[in-house]
Amino acid sequence: MKNLLILGAGTSGTMMANHLVKKLPKKDWQITIVDQYKTHYYQPGFLFLPFDTYTEDQVKKKGNKFIPKGVKYVQKKIEQIFPEAKKVKLEDETLDYDILIVATGSKIAPDETEGLLGPLWQKDIFDFYTFEGALALRNKLREWEGGKLVVHLTEMPIKCPVAPLEFTFLADSFFSKKGMREKVEITYVTPLSGAFTKPTCTKALNYLLEEKNIKIETDFAIERVDNENKAIIDYADKEVPFDLLVTVPTNMGDEVIERSGMGDDLNFIPTHKHTLQSKEHENIFVIGDATNVPASKAGSVAHFQAETLTDNIILYTKGYKLKEEFDGHANCFIETGNNKALLIDFNYDQEPVHGTFPFAKIGPLKLLKESVFNHWGKLAFRWIYWNMLLKGIAIPFVSRNMSFKGKVFDIKA
Repeated sequence: MKNLLILGAGTSGTMMANHLVKKLPKKDWQITIVDQYKTHYYQPGFLFLPFDTYTEDQVKKKGNKFIPKGVKYVQKKIEQIFPEAKKVKLEDETLDYDILIVATGSKIAPDETEGLLGPLWQKDIFDFYTFEGALALRNKLREWEGGKLVVHLTEMPIKCPVAPLEFTFLADSFFSKKGMREKVEITYVTPLSGAFTKPTCTKALNYLLEEKNIKIETDFAIERVDNENKAIIDYADKEVPFDLLVTVPTNMGDEVIERSGMGDDLNFIPTHKHTLQSKEHENIFVIGDATNVPASKAGSVAHFQAETLTDNIILYTKGYKLKEEFDGHANCFIETGNNKALLIDFNYDQEPVHGTFPFAKIGPLKLLKESVFNHWGKLAFRWIYWNMLLKGIAIPFVSRNMSFKGKVFDIKA
């Protein structure tokens, strides 16, 4: 009996367990998944929690509910990976593996920025990339009376690159509905030279920022947070004052990657971007936020990666050549407030374009255009996540690699 070991039971790890239990012969392979946490979070829901759009129960469930029968579930802390010995040390035992899938995700690291974890943390400074942070921010927004709101992105890469912008747009809508928008000055601060990493999308998003009277501060490389004077300061001594700071701290891979000596400076594992095989160890595969591939760290990307990786795991067990197939495909709904959203679809080489999705001409979703349909699509994804995506059920009409049907490449943004 051979052992396939999955580290991490978040989105990527759970999907892989569900995919592979159907594909690997049970008489030949034992699949084991390890995670120290009992709770599985719907992380896209953290965006909505601060605005009371979602409840706590809508964004979390017991993690073991989604682990399929036939897969051994071990709820323990992962201490270290020993690639050469093909072993993983847990808190009180050591597991052997023939194939290892690393799906340990990424976490915020606020301690990487001087002053961020100071006296104002979760008082006037908040994140919404954790359940605890989003919940604390919700409680703050319920009673906040206005002032300078700064939404800040520390550095790339981050989980869901559009989420800070979505928060900014939703904040504009939230305060407008409360009848206090004129009491709130919103500033979006980014280390990028524009609102997003892709030029076409940046143009559309910059327009929305202007339309909503949201200031944008670009090329801001934060050095420290001045808690006493309530300001963020960059390396050029530029200051942005705040009354309420909503920040996306540095995102890093799990500490076990650092302890195991397998990652880059941010603890992301060097990974072949088309096969999802580790560049250092042929029997180790990496998926989702744990990789260093130049794709968005988002649920849709992990979903598309899982389909390619499943095929490649099967090919590897048979000694066949791996598919160099994954193209960095991502599609993301971008909430723009007032019950509308944009939809973008792109990959490693193709930036977001106009057109329709998933069907050419028919749609019904429009790319790079605000619509109520796109907003409904964003909200519907929560049901899809819990009932299809995690369980490894294919989402109809959405291909793992980017389809160019219905795309328009010559229209001016």
